[in-house]
Amino acid sequence: MKRCLQIAKNGLGTTRPNPMVGAVLVHNDTIIGEGFTSPYGKDHAEVNAINSVKDKDLIKKSTLYVTLEPCSHCGKTPPCSDLIIEHKIPEIVIGCIDDNPEVAGKGIKRLQSAGCKVIVGVLEEECRRHHKRFFTFHNKKRPYIILKWAQTKDGYIAPISKSEQSPVWITNSYSRQLVHKWRTEEQAILVGFKTVIEDNPSLTARDWEGLNPIRVVIDKDLSLSPNFKVFDKNADTIVISNDNLNIKEPLAGQISKILYKRNINSIIIEGGTKTLQAFIDENLWDEARIFVGNIEFQNGTKAPRLQGKSVSKTNILLDTLKHVVND
Repeated sequence: MKRCLQIAKNGLGTTRPNPMVGAVLVHNDTIIGEGFTSPYGKDHAEVNAINSVKDKDLIKKSTLYVTLEPCSHCGKTPPCSDLIIEHKIPEIVIGCIDDNPEVAGKGIKRLQSAGCKVIVGVLEEECRRHHKRFFTFHNKKRPYIILKWAQTKDGYIAPISKSEQSPVWITNSYSRQLVHKWRTEEQAILVGFKTVIEDNPSLTARDWEGLNPIRVVIDKDLSLSPNFKVFDKNADTIVISNDNLNIKEPLAGQISKILYKRNINSIIIEGGTKTLQAFIDENLWDEARIFVGNIEFQNGTKAPRLQGKSVSKTNILLDTLKHVVND
């Protein structure tokens, strides 16, 4: 199962909104085949694991390990549980049950009805943590939400004024490249109106190989010029305006519902302070990634206020990266 989790990470950023599953076939304590979920719309992990086996006669004498319950419904691809039954795999070891109502134990029942021995719950906590985006989407009816910002040593996210319409860099180039990597891993990225006006960001993964996230922009009055970089052709952009929002209701909850309906299962909230604080105040966040740069502004826009459990601190040259989870 540890090997399943290891290879499953190869699907990060490409399987969305599907889960990134890992599967391994074992015969006589030897791995004879393995696979992870292909990009969305293509083969699932179980299919890739079975197809990778050279001696197909061994499959019906093997044990299949998989991080998530095999699907039992038709989507972009046929049910994996049917494929397992077709290949007469006698034993299946599952990390965790699929919370998706279309599956939710149905795959296990189908396998058991076909005479397969099914073991559930091996490294269950690790598997559920690995599938955090998928489970958050189905259980909480919203995307997995990551807050991200950079602040100075004295706690500012932006200077009080600047001379041009572009970001003022608080962190070093290595920290900024890491952010671009994160963008390839999540399905969407969101900023508020003020961030677009002041920084004119692209919100793409220019410094890392991978897919660009869907850009989400809050523009209540639809007043932003189409000439801003967030509206170029490098990535899709969703605009959230007063046509979608009730101004009398909390903002973050409404945005989360809109994104859920759009089938977006993970998002980075990247600014500015007002937008980030809205998600914090409504307790709609799962983790925060906070850079502290080696500079001071003396005054300016204060960084968001956040309480949570600090998981780790990492030094990136003179920058510090704090990782916080929402208890």
